Amino acid sequence: MPEHGNTRRDVLRAGAAAAAGLGALGVAGAAPASAVPAAAPAPAPAPAGAADTGRYLVGRGLGDATGEVAEVGMMGYGRFDQQAEGLHTRLRARAFIVVDTATGERVALVVTDTAMIFESQHQEVLRRLKQRHGDLYTMRNVMLTATHTHGAPGGCSHHLLYNLTTFGFHRKTFEAVVDGIVEAVDRAHADLAPSELVLTHAELTDASANRSRPAFERNKADVKARFPDAVDPQTTLLRVERDGRAVGAINWFATHGTSMSGDNRLITADNKGYAAYHWEREVAAGDYRTPGSLPFVAAFAQTNAGDMSPNLDLKPPTTPADFAGAHASGLRQYEAAARQLDDRGRSLTGPVDARLVYVDLSDVTVGPEFTGDGATHRTSKPCIGASMAAGSLEDGPAFPGFTEGENPFWDAISNSVIYTVSPELKAAQAPKDVFVPVGAMNALMPWVQERVPVQLVRLGGLYLIGIPGEVTIGAGLRLRRTVADIVGADLRDVLVAGYANSYFHYLTTPEEYDSQQYEGGSTLFGRWQLPALQQTAARLATSLRDGTSLPLGPVSPDISDRALALQPGVVMDAPPIGRAFGDVLTQPREGYGRGQRVTAVFVGAHPSNDLHRGGSYLAVERRTADGAWVQVADDADWSTTFRWAREGVAASKVTITWDVPADAEAGSYRVRYTGDARPLVGKVRAIGGTTREFAVRA
Repeated sequence: MPEHGNTRRDVLRAGAAAAAGLGALGVAGAAPASAVPAAAPAPAPAPAGAADTGRYLVGRGLGDATGEVAEVGMMGYGRFDQQAEGLHTRLRARAFIVVDTATGERVALVVTDTAMIFESQHQEVLRRLKQRHGDLYTMRNVMLTATHTHGAPGGCSHHLLYNLTTFGFHRKTFEAVVDGIVEAVDRAHADLAPSELVLTHAELTDASANRSRPAFERNKADVKARFPDAVDPQTTLLRVERDGRAVGAINWFATHGTSMSGDNRLITADNKGYAAYHWEREVAAGDYRTPGSLPFVAAFAQTNAGDMSPNLDLKPPTTPADFAGAHASGLRQYEAAARQLDDRGRSLTGPVDARLVYVDLSDVTVGPEFTGDGATHRTSKPCIGASMAAGSLEDGPAFPGFTEGENPFWDAISNSVIYTVSPELKAAQAPKDVFVPVGAMNALMPWVQERVPVQLVRLGGLYLIGIPGEVTIGAGLRLRRTVADIVGADLRDVLVAGYANSYFHYLTTPEEYDSQQYEGGSTLFGRWQLPALQQTAARLATSLRDGTSLPLGPVSPDISDRALALQPGVVMDAPPIGRAFGDVLTQPREGYGRGQRVTAVFVGAHPSNDLHRGGSYLAVERRTADGAWVQVADDADWSTTFRWAREGVAASKVTITWDVPADAEAGSYRVRYTGDARPLVGKVRAIGGTTREFAVRA
């Protein structure tokens, strides 16, 4: 049931007015993590009868979650050849903590620029938060989600399947992502202050297309009636206000992080990363080099994006055209969110609460009230379908020789061998053409996760269903209706938070599953996986409504000791003969106009020697009237790229580009490179180089 808040005060408007108004606001909580106390007591309950509009403390925080940017497999497209060669934008973790002062309950929401959140990261983040904050942040009240960019480095899982294309586990990237998340939560914790939460909804119709239309059209009439264009256009904004001014926001909208091509080799935050960057840096004039000065923190989170593509023509993007595509999609998402600042919305009231349980999805008996056919059914051990190996043909195909839909050879194998041996598997998995019975392989090595977390978070009148995977809009609708009916909420106020806390691949409706498109082939636990999760969501919603507790269930084990790391690290760096580290191989031209690209090439070293988390591999600087140099861009900016290439055995060439912005000041500029070199014997040492000056013309 909808809630009604008090009359809204004037809020920050989009555009230049926003930048001017926000410039005076500091984010006290964005101090370095080392300055954050290890723990803090829960706030005292508010006095009886206290106004509900002052019920919440809210904190915002941001951390650098950029891992390796060279010679690491990129996560998302499942391609062995997509090995990173540099950096387009840094990856961020953005955290929001909400504390209910009436009860002391709190929830931490984290949105990270990464492909997925794996159980390995979930466990390690919670372990570190316990060390720093005691029992304030737990499995129950921390929700970790991913934007699902396909331009992030991989190798972060302890399950083998997800580390195949990265040639094993990458400790440095794993640590960088975990450090960035913990840093963001620490800063949000220190930033807690009285705030109002304002909820609005709108529609965005030109930032997604259904890439699995044959499967969607198999849905029942109620699903197709809800989404007549086969897309979920709802864009939801939860904004944080202090003294009538917006200081942060979380936006939820369903579209894949596949604007950037599978041929791209630069680490990038893709479309949702640009939306957040644009709001924080280009609109609100924030400076990532000094996180304590960020006036606004903006997270662009996923919902049920499983079958939603940002590529409106439903053709795989190509590079370098994909940079413009990611920019355009991110800008549309930002504009749809920022327009909601003009909507008075409603001030959230009511409790903050959360529930989480683990479910063994390989062994769930699903009651007839959820199966849709009046019968009881079971899930099964996970199996990969042949159509999963095909990849999404609309966003980026994976392995040749496979296709979405029917794969006759694997269909014959399934029916004549696998399903004959196991009729139980057929009852759960048919009509899937089983390509890999990965559940059976789990007995030898941990290939995929079977015990998964499912979460339900309440923030006043907003409900978030945390699902550890990629949920189609049809499956999302059924989950949302299940929860909304039990808690009595408006359907718009119940959202699926996809890619949450762990990863189990896809989730389709049973009808979509029968089509065995890429998404159905990737629904590992069979045709009845969605009904099993509806059953779990109903338990969570009932417990939340009634104020009862639930047993945690079969928690996924810690398998960190079984992670395989197959790729060797950097052995040594050496400049080419006759050269020194930092030498400029290609100088910029003498002058550039706005909109032109500056290029400089340096003798460098391997960027994995130091990830420069919280820093930068490059700087673009302008000389002021008094002769001092001021930085105008670094490797966090959309206008720059940092590209690494190996030269011979141990030498490295670093190419830095800067696209001169349309509003760049005329004057003298230079480009600086900062790196770190590893000798064969001894410690890694800092290196760097600087170009000659060049002019930017008005």
